[in-house]
Amino acid sequence: MPDQGASQGAGLEARIARLEAESQIRQLVARYSFDIDDRRTDAVRALFADDAVLRSHDGVMHAAGPDAIMAQFDGRFAVLGPGHHVMHDIQIDFVDEAHATGRVAGHAELMRHGKMMVAAIRYDDRYRKTDAGWKFAERVIGFLYYVPVEAYPGILARPDRNHAYAEPKLADYPERLPDWIAYEEAHRA
Repeated sequence: MPDQGASQGAGLEARIARLEAESQIRQLVARYSFDIDDRRTDAVRALFADDAVLRSHDGVMHAAGPDAIMAQFDGRFAVLGPGHHVMHDIQIDFVDEAHATGRVAGHAELMRHGKMMVAAIRYDDRYRKTDAGWKFAERVIGFLYYVPVEAYPGILARPDRNHAYAEPKLADYPERLPDWIAYEEAHRA
């Protein structure tokens, strides 16, 4: 007859391991924000797996591997001044003990090309447990808006809410999301 206490202990151990993994992933996300804002480039590099990808939904950013990712950050830092990234909600879904996916919602206040800007950000992440702990395997950034502060009032009334570039671009979400599109099509009068 199986030892019931042993099986409950194994279940408890697995639950504790899952909670510890979730905590470590949350720390990874927090470190990213602090390290980016503080320009701690060695610390930023350490957040990514050896084969990690960092890209944006709009296709402007795409880097594979830590060297390319850091070169991409150097390019971004060249046009960015001080910034403050704040992550609000983190949804973590475990695939198995060594892989997870996540969605992270946040905001940023930053200087870009000498202009004060605000952004609403969403990251689609893949995390991997490595010998050195949990790392980003993939990070994809999208923007609800990215605008100079004077353009913020009423920005959600227009579709071209990404003003990070010379010409405004369409926002990455929600209007491009399949569920948003399906809902809008189903409820058109």
